[in-house]
Amino acid sequence: MSFDEEWSAARATAAANVSMRLNHVPVEPGGGGGGGDLELNQDHIGAIGTEAYKLHSRLQTDGKHAATATGEAAGALTKESFASGAALLKLNTAWESQVKTLVAACANISNGLNYSVKSHAMDEQQLHADFTTSAIDKYLK
Repeated sequence: MSFDEEWSAARATAAANVSMRLNHVPVEPGGGGGGGDLELNQDHIGAIGTEAYKLHSRLQTDGKHAATATGEAAGALTKESFASGAALLKLNTAWESQVKTLVAACANISNGLNYSVKSHAMDEQQLHADFTTSAIDKYLK
């Protein structure tokens, strides 16, 4: 089987397994929508942020471990007039660009989640302070 045939079969298989799922809260009789509230679980967010930070750290080192050897191989191949030398250099440049993109994405995820947790905690503190000083607090007691 040729590459084109194999690739075509893989695309057909993937297309057959695609389905659409809409994210929504099931409609309950009477308009009740319990369970549809946004919930911020700081433990889960913290765990995701930690994993994003670990991945960020590993990608910075592990994503570049072959850069020197690849550059040397590309140079040696080019010196011997092999066209694959230029191709290998181009591949290495693309790889480095993609690793930088992934490192930046991991940093954005980690930083964004840290910001969300801190921002949510500050909002909660502000709401608590506002309610304890408001006239509504007198009626709730």
